[in-house]
Order: sequence, then structure tokens, then C-alpha cells
Amino acid sequence: MLLTLPHLFFPFPAVISTISKSNCLSYLSLTERLYFATLRSKPKSTANTHYFCTDDEFVYENFYADFGPLNLAMLYRYCCKLNKKLKSFTLTRKRIVHYTSFDQRKRSNAAVLIGGYAVIYLKKTPEEAYRALISGSNAAYLPFRDASFGNCTFNLTVLDCLQGIRKALQHGFFNFETFDVDEYEHYERVENGDLNWIVPGKFLAFSGPHPKTKVENGYPLHAPEAYFPYFRKHNVTTIIRLNKKIYDAKRFTDAGFSHYDLFFPDGTTPNDIIARRFLHICENTDGAVAVHCKAGLGRTGTLIGCYLMKHYRFTAGEAIAWIRICRPGSVIGPQQNFLEEKQAALWSLGDNQHSQKAKQEERAMPHLITSMEELTLNPTHINTNPNGNLSRSQNGGLGLTQGDKLRALKSRRFPRPATTSALRRSVFSGRNVSSLIQVTQLTEGFPKLINSTFA
Repeated sequence: MLLTLPHLFFPFPAVISTISKSNCLSYLSLTERLYFATLRSKPKSTANTHYFCTDDEFVYENFYADFGPLNLAMLYRYCCKLNKKLKSFTLTRKRIVHYTSFDQRKRSNAAVLIGGYAVIYLKKTPEEAYRALISGSNAAYLPFRDASFGNCTFNLTVLDCLQGIRKALQHGFFNFETFDVDEYEHYERVENGDLNWIVPGKFLAFSGPHPKTKVENGYPLHAPEAYFPYFRKHNVTTIIRLNKKIYDAKRFTDAGFSHYDLFFPDGTTPNDIIARRFLHICENTDGAVAVHCKAGLGRTGTLIGCYLMKHYRFTAGEAIAWIRICRPGSVIGPQQNFLEEKQAALWSLGDNQHSQKAKQEERAMPHLITSMEELTLNPTHINTNPNGNLSRSQNGGLGLTQGDKLRALKSRRFPRPATTSALRRSVFSGRNVSSLIQVTQLTEGFPKLINSTFA
């Protein structure tokens, strides 16, 4: 059986020796049937070999210069596609070759897909899968970068992504046997709430609500009440707001939710007090915690990353990788370096707290306050605004913040076409989003854009 094959690398097989050296950058094997190749041009399948490429099927939707990793739905669809090929009767006697192009960005994304498959289904360690991906090749994989419009200050590697997937799998953060890809792709859309689970049942990241549900300049805005049905259905009991006040928190608390404000400026990192408070709230909350800032990407991903590192011993790279696979664009600029700097301290905090919990049935708060003194920040990361509020944007004047720009970019995206039969029929194909906003349907409290042809 394929899953039990111990082999990780085989030399260039004779069956594909007809491919010219100039057309092939690398040709690697994960099993005796499954190969990964980097080719300059499209090859033709033969009697012994089946080639397929996903470069144009699974495409990352960038904000700026970011190009990956691909999201969880794409990883799921890729695994379904590959499993189907490996089980296909007509392909039983053929080698299966996933090939990618010389485009370094597409190559890195393809490597995470097949490497992720090896970790999830072939039960390889991330290191084993990565060794297979680099064996016999001198061409390194281009590291991923953040979704900011500035210079890249942190490299997220293919190995980081595979390790993040493995750590999430070990802790039960996802299970492709029960994963609802339609639900994931529905709610990640701006018009349907713009939300993603990072840790199912514990952490939900979402875009900040607005005072009133409406469509403004083609951008769907959601009031707090729009989230109530979904939150109640999924046992979300607590909301943490990290951006400036836009809506009245009483709209959540009057509906029975707990609500906390932990403001720090857009694009920056949390100070000690905010980090301590966030961890304490999440550690003492029954039910799931929904976290948002302006776009629900930078500040939101950073604090959730702190929790993953403290309680699940994720490395900074693993945390950033997993959060971005769940919610692309998360953790931006200096927030990446902040998590890397705080990794050892957060691990120590987690180890101490878990050890104390094992010895006594006390509330974690006294230990947390004492321990958090060790989590000191570099002065360059400290929020120097004593009022915890900004009257002007971080970019100067009264202009748009980083979060505003990211939200606007995300709202312009069109739904991806279906890639498996499980997908519902897309109603946006070939249409302008603005022409569809005229017809709305309330689904789980969110205004769902629909084509009047199918209404």
C-alpha cells in the first residue's frame, strides 16, 4: 500500500528520462508512485506516467507582495485531488507526478501542498517531507513574506509551513475527514462575515464589526448583530476588540456576550499589559473567543499566535504559518519579529503554568501575573501612547490605516470557481460584484450576495 512505503527519495526514474535536462530543474520522489517535479514546460502523460499541475488551479489571492502559503481549503482540495488520483483504477500502474513551473512563488506553494499531503496522509515528519522535496536539487524554495507594503523583515519557509501543519494536526486543530470546505470558503468571504477559525472551538479571527450593516462603496459592512446567530451556534462567548472603538460594546454584552477592549495601534505589537490581559481572558473563558482588530489580520493574528506558542509550544514560524494557512495575510511587519523574540519566554510561561496546574487546582491568574513579568518587550515594540487611543491613523493625518487598506483589498476579491463536485454552483462567474449587491439575502445574519437569476 502507498501509505506504508518507507522510501523517500529515488534517483531520476527511467520512465521520465526522455525529459531534457534543460526542461527539468528538479525531479523528486516521495514514494515509489508519487513524484514532485519542477519543469520549464508542460509534459505529456505517457503509458507509465501521469502528470498534473495545480499552479493555475490553486491560486493565492495576494494583498501586496505576499504570495502564500495557500489557505486550508486549497490544501484540503489538493489532498482530495491527489487521493483520487492515487486510488484511480485507470492510474493504478502509473507513476503520479505533480509538476510545477520555474516560477519561484508557484513552486513554493506547490511544495507546501505536496509536502502537506506527505505529512497528513503519508505520516511523514515535516523534516522527512522537506528532505524529500530538496533531495537532489540545488534550487532552494523561495520563502514566503507578509502582507505589508514595506520591506520583508521575516522569512517564512516551506519547512515552517509543514511544521505548522503537523503541530496543528497533532493538537486536533483540523481533520480532513470532517472538514467542511464549503463552510470555510463561505465565511471567509467579506460579504459573509470575513471570519476564520484558527483553533476550532477556541479562537475565531474576524474583521471588525461596524455600527450598521450596509454596503458602502461596494464594501460590505456588518453590525455586531449580524454575528449573533453564528456566534451562538458555535459557542462563541467572548469578543476581544483590539482596534479603536467603532461600535458600542453594549450591543454584544446586552446580547449575553462578554466583551473586552485591548487596544494597541494598527501595525504595532502589544505591550506587556495587553499580552498578559489577553492570555488571562482566553485562559479563563468558557467557550470560544472571537478576536478582531480592523481587518482581523495583524494584531489579531499576533495575540492568537502568543497563545499558540504558550499553550501548544508552537515556534514563531509554526504559529505564523498555521495562522496564515487558516487566515491568509495574518501577522504583519514587526509583529513577526515580535513573536520570534518572545518564543522562549512564552514557552517558559506555558511550561510553568501547566506544571503548576498539574500540582494544584487553583486559578491560573496569580501565577500568570507573576510569570508575565518575564515577558518584557524590546522598547521598539512598546506602545508609547498612554491613552490607549489614536485620533489619527498610523500612516499620518486622517488617512487610511493598514487595516483599512487590507480590508478594502480583500473586499474586491471574486469567489473562486468550484474545483470539486462538492462545491455549490458559483453565482458570481463573469459578473461584477457591484451589480450583485442590489440583491441580498440574509444568511446567518450576514448579507449574502446572490445572483437574481437563481433567487
